[in-house]
Amino acid sequence: MPSRLMIHDLSIGQDRLVLQSCDLIEAPNWSPCGGFLVVNGNGRLFRVDLGNPALEPIETGHAVACNNDHGISPDGTTLVISDKSATEGSCIYTLPIGGSAAPQRVTPNVPSYWHGWSPDGETLAYCARRNGVFDIYTIPVAGGDETRLTDGKGHSDGPDYTPDGRWIWFNSSRSGTMHLWRIRPDGTGLQQMTDDDRTNWFPHPSPDGKSVLYLAYDGGVEGHPRDHNVALRLMRSEGGQSRTLVSLFGGQGSINVPCWSPDGQRFAYIRYEDLA
Repeated sequence: MPSRLMIHDLSIGQDRLVLQSCDLIEAPNWSPCGGFLVVNGNGRLFRVDLGNPALEPIETGHAVACNNDHGISPDGTTLVISDKSATEGSCIYTLPIGGSAAPQRVTPNVPSYWHGWSPDGETLAYCARRNGVFDIYTIPVAGGDETRLTDGKGHSDGPDYTPDGRWIWFNSSRSGTMHLWRIRPDGTGLQQMTDDDRTNWFPHPSPDGKSVLYLAYDGGVEGHPRDHNVALRLMRSEGGQSRTLVSLFGGQGSINVPCWSPDGQRFAYIRYEDLA
């Protein structure tokens, strides 16, 4: 599927094409240094230098079935990936930012899908299916026991930390429809943050903590499919009205993971070509 890697500039409300590929690429992360993006495609990870955009493969060793749940540590030194090459389902690993032939396994249980990194660099947040239910979990970056934050109501997914580390935003169907929620990292203070007629996924708090970017489908859409007309919307972090920044053909793969520029003035996303 033709894929277009884009950057939206909030200050002027315009989009810029960074790179176009005839292959399916997904889920851009923006590096903390601001100089490059990371995307996935065909089970591999790629670096895209913003000064000279091209898909540069990142060495991930045995992990050659990476999905679109990957990211970069707050200090910019480490990658986190979700891969199923050596396990029955997606497993979370870390490796140096430049790549490694020996990714380090983090989650003992599968399937697990990474989505957020705590600002202090110590903890990963992810969604995982346990006993047939998708909930939100955290685990130390070094590995260990996982902690379940949500309680098995509906499908919960897409956790991402606020920059002060006080909240984890996520999407959940616990109210019957997929909406945005937030919860404290200790599992307290659960709050519903959207309640409209859309189906809302993948919230990403901005670097200044004032706004949240997310993906919105039309109401009634099940799951987070790829080939749909969707909107990238922005809301204040305290909740309230949202506004559409970009309308596009996309969905799955467009903004699954954190995608803000370090200065919070831009974000990266992927749009797809409607071949129908």
